Amino acid sequence: MQNDALKALTRQVHEDLEKIAYASGPWVSSVLTHHGEPVLDVAVIGGGQGGLATSFALRRIGVHNVRVFERAQHGKAGPWVTFARMITLRTPKHVTGPDLGIPSLTPRSWFEARYGEAAWVSLDKIDRRDWQAYLDWYSETLALPVQHDRELADVVWQDGLLHLTFRSQDGEISEVWARRIVLATGIEGSGSWHVPDFIRESVPAHLYAHTHQEIDFEALRGKRVGVLGGGASAFDNAATALEAGAQSVAVCIRRKTLPRINPYRWMENAGFLGHFPSLPDLTRWRFMRRIFDLNQPPPQDTFWRCSRHDGFSFHGDTPWLDARCDGETVIVKTPHGEKTFDFLIIGTGFVIDFSKRSETSSFASNIALWGDRFTAPAGEESAVLDSYPYLSPQSQFLPRDAAHPDAAMLGAIYNFTFAATPSMGLSGASISGMRYGVDRLARAIACDLFVQDGEKHLESLLSYDTEELVSLGRQGEEQA
Repeated sequence: MQNDALKALTRQVHEDLEKIAYASGPWVSSVLTHHGEPVLDVAVIGGGQGGLATSFALRRIGVHNVRVFERAQHGKAGPWVTFARMITLRTPKHVTGPDLGIPSLTPRSWFEARYGEAAWVSLDKIDRRDWQAYLDWYSETLALPVQHDRELADVVWQDGLLHLTFRSQDGEISEVWARRIVLATGIEGSGSWHVPDFIRESVPAHLYAHTHQEIDFEALRGKRVGVLGGGASAFDNAATALEAGAQSVAVCIRRKTLPRINPYRWMENAGFLGHFPSLPDLTRWRFMRRIFDLNQPPPQDTFWRCSRHDGFSFHGDTPWLDARCDGETVIVKTPHGEKTFDFLIIGTGFVIDFSKRSETSSFASNIALWGDRFTAPAGEESAVLDSYPYLSPQSQFLPRDAAHPDAAMLGAIYNFTFAATPSMGLSGASISGMRYGVDRLARAIACDLFVQDGEKHLESLLSYDTEELVSLGRQGEEQA
């Protein structure tokens, strides 16, 4: 329930939008139907922060025939109240993005309306549950066209349009036609969460979980837990296990020690955020190779959240090489001997593999990757970067084979997931990149639609006959 200050803020948002409404009315000329069925101009796949902001950005520049499809139930989009186990966001509180530059829509305005100005001043970082509440308020305030419980199951190119098939959690099938789609499906939206083969093949499923899965932490009370991976999510899960009463938690990484420099803080400048996609391939490659090599350290407060517990230990230069089970005990082989655990938490991130996603699997083989379009200089190779999609300057997929039947379809699909990073810089699946990435994406889509309908817009001009000069006499006199 909104308090009076939040209600007043909602009214302020509407007033602010009315004041800057110039040229935001609908202009897309091609109101299409296909065999009598309506056709969306844009279908946004994913109702998290990126999908919501993209929908709003398109509306702000006059693209109104848009719908957002989200597979989760209302209030459960994204990680914030599902598998995220951090206490706060990792992003500084002053970072903006979904607001698109409208002060009354900023996280700060929402937070101050809910908790007061003094609370914002004393705040370090925004609580993840507050971020979800902010996004819910944002969507409701803007009346964004979101349909929940809609998972994209298939995409087919037919008659120059995209035919989308959705499946609900109870198996209900629905179909939609669209001219363009945006994939705003988050961190894992271009592949799958990664679990090493030797764990999947040697350890029963009830004795391990990836950080994105549901975990019964209460069941870990008194247990010995091993965590593989040194990213923030690995430490978030380690801390949660310790706080639930785990006897011990050992975090193991293959690096000799944790990274200490966070390249995301460097990237949060207008030059990089706004213009990275315009750099030549070699320069972009070198930027991303450095950024990926640095990786992100866990936030300082997250590490301290673990280290305050006596049962916590950290082991650098300790990759897991193999695993076997002795009853309900998991024995992990490392270069420094064996470690014994009662449960494993896998924080090894994700892999880029479009064949593993239902929405892209049918055309995955023709998506151009960096490894297809760019050859790194000797000594600067990166198998990881090679696996990422090589996107157009407008964030569209490009074909490996331009003569392939799927080639035209790929130009109608915009990738706004984390996988866009090597091509576009910080954009999709990153709060830090939204301020510039969302606007750039929306304008690219609008440009594409306008150019495709250019002749129709010309016809509209040629037939435009609304008179502005209505009298050739003196003011107040009607011309006979």
